[in-house]
Amino acid sequence: MATLGRILSWWGQDYAYAAYWQVRGTLRPGKKDALLSGGQRPVVIVPGVWEPWGFLGPVISALHEAGHPVHVIPALGRNSRPVEDSAHTVAGFLDDHDLRDVVIVAHSKGGLIGKFVMSELDPQERITSMVAICTPFAGSDYARFMMTRTLRAFSPDDPTTLRMQENLEVNARITTITGVFDPHIPRIVALEGATNITIDDGGHFRLLDRPELIDIVVEVAGRPAVVQEQIVDETLAAAADAVPPDADTPGIPLPPDAEVERGGTPGTPSVP
Repeated sequence: MATLGRILSWWGQDYAYAAYWQVRGTLRPGKKDALLSGGQRPVVIVPGVWEPWGFLGPVISALHEAGHPVHVIPALGRNSRPVEDSAHTVAGFLDDHDLRDVVIVAHSKGGLIGKFVMSELDPQERITSMVAICTPFAGSDYARFMMTRTLRAFSPDDPTTLRMQENLEVNARITTITGVFDPHIPRIVALEGATNITIDDGGHFRLLDRPELIDIVVEVAGRPAVVQEQIVDETLAAAADAVPPDADTPGIPLPPDAEVERGGTPGTPSVP
């Protein structure tokens, strides 16, 4: 269990990181067209609430350097609209650019948007998989007390959150990454049927430039289709037989202290 001092340190570093990348991601996001080169699987970035796409700068740079064409969606703006509205924007972007075999890399609210697209707005199965970083798939208890509708939408009893929890079909294609402490999500819960990875660090924002997290994101994005399908098949078969699948996810360069759970259930918290 993390000490109070360590938690307070994570909390402070988290907000310092967020402030820095809000400014940099807005004023110096980079040239989005320069990110489109590369012969690997295309990646679509979906940031969190009030985050410009440049907020995910460290992850974007690593993916592009690994050979992935990285697509950002300026139409999302600061991502303050309801999840369903933003999901339609993402789905429209995929259609307009005829993107296929896509990996979504999402932060926080972006993971809810990505799952909505995968669940309800992707009839052509353009999306192969998603990496969701610090996403409150079960909501956040803090959201009940927020002053704005945008943040109250993350409440555990929000209709869209509940709707997404009920849809388990796409979870086997989702990899979640969280830390052991998140200042915005007091009760971190594993996503049922997904590959859930917990790294031995804390924060909601600062994890985005942690080397261990970036290594996992790059590996999942570059994972051969046959490996991805193997993971999905094993997870679905295990769910049908009610047998926990093997947690040794092929290929992922896991940090020594990382915890991996495949086929987790909503009742499995990852916070010590």
